[in-house]
Amino acid sequence: MKNNSLQQHWEEIYRTKNTAREVSWYQDNPQISIDLIQSTGADKNASIIDIGGGDSKLVDALLDLGFQSLFVLDISAESLKKARTRFGDKANSITWVVADVLDFETDRKFDIWHDRAALHFLTEKKDISRYVEKAYRYTKPNGYLIIAAFSINGPKKCSGLDITQYSETSIKEIFNGFEHIRSFEKIHTTPSNMKQNFLWSILKKLK
Repeated sequence: MKNNSLQQHWEEIYRTKNTAREVSWYQDNPQISIDLIQSTGADKNASIIDIGGGDSKLVDALLDLGFQSLFVLDISAESLKKARTRFGDKANSITWVVADVLDFETDRKFDIWHDRAALHFLTEKKDISRYVEKAYRYTKPNGYLIIAAFSINGPKKCSGLDITQYSETSIKEIFNGFEHIRSFEKIHTTPSNMKQNFLWSILKKLK
């Protein structure tokens, strides 16, 4: 699916869902993400970007914990509009970026690159390689990647799109410029009570 078609696909999903709870990836409490971010020892000035964050509540939790340099990137302008509306005046405390991660360009580098939404939707090797290059370029030395993607025991499609499943081995292979710290599988229960198996991984950029 080309970028314009992909953007239209996600815009339509966010336009037709009345609340965040209607999407399969919704989490009221993104505890695993919070625990992994805190496990890095990042201070409250650490720059954190949530790739494909959309209307996720992760940024809410991080703001409540006192983190001050937060970025949310999503291909869907509608998803970020909903998030900004939810935040009200606090929305200005966060940097919102409408972009496809593969086209993302910035002068910034991040202490933590978090993604629970985007990587597994990339199905072509060239796109996966481009994603890895972006993650490497925009993560600081000694910065961290926190990646959650559908595991080999997870679904094969999501939101009408094909996905790529991951194992610990394949995560290590594609992110070979990072030190792999650990991976583990966790079940996510969707609002409609479906079970989805995710592989979570945390990696560190050494230089």
